[in-house]
Amino acid sequence: HQLTGSSDIFPFLSKLKIHLKTHTGEKPYSCSDCGKCFKTSRVFKSSNDFSQLSHLKSHERIHTGEKPYVCSDCGVSFSRLGTLKTHQRIHTGEKPYSCTDCGKYFTTSTDLKVHQRTHTGEKPYSCSDCGKCFKTSKEVKVHQRTHTGEKPYSCSDCGKCFTTSTDLKFHQKTHTGEKPYSCSDCGKGFKTSNKLKVHQRTHTGEKPYVCSDCGTSFSQLSNLKSHERIHTGEKPYSCSDCGKFFKTSTVLTVHQRTDTGGKPYSCSDCGKSFKTSNKLKVHQRTHTGEKPYVCSDCGTSFSQLSNLKSHERKHTGEKPYSCSDCGKCFKTSTLLTVHQITHTGEKPYYCSDCVNASQHQLS
Repeated sequence: HQLTGSSDIFPFLSKLKIHLKTHTGEKPYSCSDCGKCFKTSRVFKSSNDFSQLSHLKSHERIHTGEKPYVCSDCGVSFSRLGTLKTHQRIHTGEKPYSCTDCGKYFTTSTDLKVHQRTHTGEKPYSCSDCGKCFKTSKEVKVHQRTHTGEKPYSCSDCGKCFTTSTDLKFHQKTHTGEKPYSCSDCGKGFKTSNKLKVHQRTHTGEKPYVCSDCGTSFSQLSNLKSHERIHTGEKPYSCSDCGKFFKTSTVLTVHQRTDTGGKPYSCSDCGKSFKTSNKLKVHQRTHTGEKPYVCSDCGTSFSQLSNLKSHERKHTGEKPYSCSDCGKCFKTSTLLTVHQITHTGEKPYYCSDCVNASQHQLS
């Protein structure tokens, strides 16, 4: 057999035998705890003089909890040498893997591979329930919990359960009140670096997420995804009580409170209760007089973003709401609703005094 490259040559017979199993698929060593099979069982010396554990030995530590590799900087321990080496890059700042498309650097080859999919658009992992595709196996695993309802992460303080560990960590800060990330422009504190990043766009005006259908741009990816459902008609969130479907989890939550009558958010000034924290926040501005949304054309300020958007249409002339009966266009959904009554003949508003008088005459 003629060897064509250095990759065919091994310094030890034991390493050649291990390599040959990649061709045969042989996995003769099984875990006594779970039955999982592996190619090797022994510790061997690699060419760079580091002691490496075989797949089986490494796997067995899942069951024993053994973590022999300790970080000299922070004391965190790991079951695998490779994981320790990756972790140490947090301390050294080393990012040896670079993207050939944009030059961005990454700590691990896995992070680089996932990043490159933002350039290629590749989404190799699909949900077996709905067919939706994702860039990583972790993303599809988290997504599938929307179908199963699984929430494996629970809060030790209040017992509330969450779909991801990130959501749990974020929630736990509601108990501690911790907001370690502060805005350099206004000093406002945030629980996560991502929340701070999104907030800073209110200062910069940056809206990096653009709808491919209509060109509308957004400061948050979640807002773009919700918006895109206007075009697709997708309503992935369903009410377990009545089966009605909704475009966002927020709208579903509000709907469910309509059924139960729940209004968990109350105003500390007047005691009025609201279904969402956002509605409470808007209401509180009636007490404080705050009007954070300012028209760039005329300087008029508003307490609600929706009111600013409606106002701006006076300047742009935009009329995005059209009547399905006659095609006439309107600046706001409210004006469209009022107009549609001219077609239906509906008269939903009546005088309680006149109704009471007529009922009295009939009796």
